[in-house]
Amino acid sequence: MQADRLLGAAALALALTTAAPHAGAQAPARGVPPRPVNTYSIVACDPQTGELGVAVQSHWFSVGPIVPWAEAGVGAVATQSFVEVSYGPLGLELMRAGKTAPEALKGLLNTDAHTAVRQVAMVDAACNVDAWTGGKAIEAAGHRVGKGYSVQANLMRGNTWDPMAQAFESTQGDLTERLLAALEAAERAGGDIRGKQSAAIVVVSGKPTGRPWVDRLFDLRVEDHPAPVAELRRLVHLARAYRRMNAGDEAVTKGDVEGAIREYAAAQAMVPDRATNGEMVFWHAVMLVNAGRVDESLPLFRRAFAVDPAWRELVRRLPKAGQLPDDPKVIDRIVAVK
Repeated sequence: MQADRLLGAAALALALTTAAPHAGAQAPARGVPPRPVNTYSIVACDPQTGELGVAVQSHWFSVGPIVPWAEAGVGAVATQSFVEVSYGPLGLELMRAGKTAPEALKGLLNTDAHTAVRQVAMVDAACNVDAWTGGKAIEAAGHRVGKGYSVQANLMRGNTWDPMAQAFESTQGDLTERLLAALEAAERAGGDIRGKQSAAIVVVSGKPTGRPWVDRLFDLRVEDHPAPVAELRRLVHLARAYRRMNAGDEAVTKGDVEGAIREYAAAQAMVPDRATNGEMVFWHAVMLVNAGRVDESLPLFRRAFAVDPAWRELVRRLPKAGQLPDDPKVIDRIVAVK
């Protein structure tokens, strides 16, 4: 079955990338949506880590399921303007079958009856990259391809792709940080002539495991918000904090209590607002109890209970689930914390 699928993908890739350029034939099963769905995006590869990512902002509800596509060890795609969603999954399929990003993009354009209204960018795991902006994409529209990345935009107040490229190239930090910087640069340059509504970011690991849920480092969406890029940055920061919590959990499974404490403390320091970190504080406290460090846990339980008294009731339920010691004296001592 796996061999058949790969052979089918290879045959599709060969057919698409050797086809004659489109000269008016009707593309099968493809239509032109009545309105443009997207404004600006970036696809990129980090040559040091192998990470691949896409980030996007649009004056369109829930842009996340439509524009960004990425798969660890394969590539990333942004499909926009009068969007043809199939460029995403088909582009990844072609790259998975061995085609470079430029070859995959060329092949799909060759079968599309409406290339004039498309805007698409692709990057593969080797950091090969290419982009296309059709002549009928609504102005201001354009793209810029750089080393391992492409930025593209349509329906802009002016040129935003050059500021996006400059921000991506000059920003320090990991791939996710640089993708966010590019989106923020587009906003500073004037952004979408219609305004703003939704945003999304997808970043995948450079070391594919074959388990997509593990390989996706970030997969975050802002569906409808007056400041979607700022909200996306907030969510990325929160996701980074929860990654530290996950690292703490992993340390616990290895018996590394001190390592777990460091990770949990780092996560809580990243989210100091008491209204949002009750979860982090509570599970840190639970870990301390299970490590026999009840005295150290009590101040943390106190903080969690102050956020929401329901955490107190949860303490009583955890022994039955094996998450706290089945010791009434210990449980009563925790619940009695004021």
